[in-house]
Amino acid sequence: MKPLIPVVILGLVLAVLALRLSGRLPGRRAGASGRAPGQPAPARRLTSARRGSAEPVLGATGLVAAREVRERFRGWIYRAGTLLIPVAVAAVIVIPALQHGKSRPQQVGVAGALAAPLRAAVAAAAVSVGTTAHLVPEADVTAARDSLRAGRIDLAIIGAREVLVTKPIQPADTSTTAEFVRAAARTLGVTEAFQAAGLSAAQAAQIAGAKALPVTSLQPGGTSGTVRSTSIIGLVLVFFMLIQYNTWTLIGVMEEKSSRVVEVLLAAIRPVQLLAGKVLGIGLVALTQAALIVAVAVVAAKAVGSDLLNGTAPVVLVATLAWLVLGYAFYCWVFAAAGSMAERRDQVQTLVFPLSLPIIFGYTFAITVASSGSPSTFFKVLAYLPPTAPFAMPVLVGLGAVSWWEFAVSVAISILCTAAVARLAAGIYRRSILRTGRRVRLREVISGTAR
Repeated sequence: MKPLIPVVILGLVLAVLALRLSGRLPGRRAGASGRAPGQPAPARRLTSARRGSAEPVLGATGLVAAREVRERFRGWIYRAGTLLIPVAVAAVIVIPALQHGKSRPQQVGVAGALAAPLRAAVAAAAVSVGTTAHLVPEADVTAARDSLRAGRIDLAIIGAREVLVTKPIQPADTSTTAEFVRAAARTLGVTEAFQAAGLSAAQAAQIAGAKALPVTSLQPGGTSGTVRSTSIIGLVLVFFMLIQYNTWTLIGVMEEKSSRVVEVLLAAIRPVQLLAGKVLGIGLVALTQAALIVAVAVVAAKAVGSDLLNGTAPVVLVATLAWLVLGYAFYCWVFAAAGSMAERRDQVQTLVFPLSLPIIFGYTFAITVASSGSPSTFFKVLAYLPPTAPFAMPVLVGLGAVSWWEFAVSVAISILCTAAVARLAAGIYRRSILRTGRRVRLREVISGTAR
């Protein structure tokens, strides 16, 4: 799991940067296009919105969603993120694969006689740890020691009975040289035992080529490291996307309120249509960027032969993207309602952190479980709660610890709760979006929304 530490750190750093940049992003002032604050928008756009008011609800909502998509695509933060995030993901996949592929041959000094079968055994030991061995003849033991001290060789084989290294090999050392030293010493020891037992070359080859007995388990198959690592990468993606785009939703609502643009828009469409169009538009942008990141990761892994995504079940990728959509659908209404209660940039910072606490908790807990591969009963309960299900359920899918009907139940619960939250958020938005002059308190609008 050590190679995955940079991936987790990368996700945290990107999330923090997203919060800071989103908080400092200058808002689009109503007068930026040459119009005074409160002046109506161009007739073409407003007329289209008014025509949409006579159409089904999705007509007006679609107009708002298209407007949000255009605004986000034009933003420099989205463009920079769309370029840099896939590049960073590709680098995490490509760089380790290239380093592994360019591992240099192990220089093996040989002092004394080393029979051809033993040379072949040393070469096979090198291949077993993903490297190659280059045998370097040494005049004697003293010359081999000098070559080791000078760094010309990585290890020395003395008379096929001893292996010399410069420093002791620690049990925790997982470098290529350390793995090769262990494999070579084990192979040479077994070969020497064959010779001491008086076995013929054919008998020794038969024993060396023996296959291990099949191992069966009472419980279903466990999780491979590849699926576990893919779950962690998916968690980083979901965490970053939820933090980034829900913050954009909050800020977008707040900017429209503070610039009085919302007053013009509400003269043409209903509040629920405006709110639904905003969260739908930003959600489409988020899904587009997430799909691009996944596509880049898959293509990069295939191109360099990386095993980071190799063997990943398609259901794991589908479950991750599905819960990204469900997670955004749940949280976007909460952040949008909070944005309608704020009016200044400094109020955004005080709202984002408490609203992000369930996301941070779910992400941190899910990372721990995905790394250990042992979900607890409490973690399984979190997979059915909409605030934490976007992180818990993909991990359970990756670990093979959930059935299809349990997945479906969690999805159904999330959809029902999202509908309830959307109704509550729409009421809060309707009652607070036009209140200016100060920050609106939740208790001022919640009682009227409940009625």
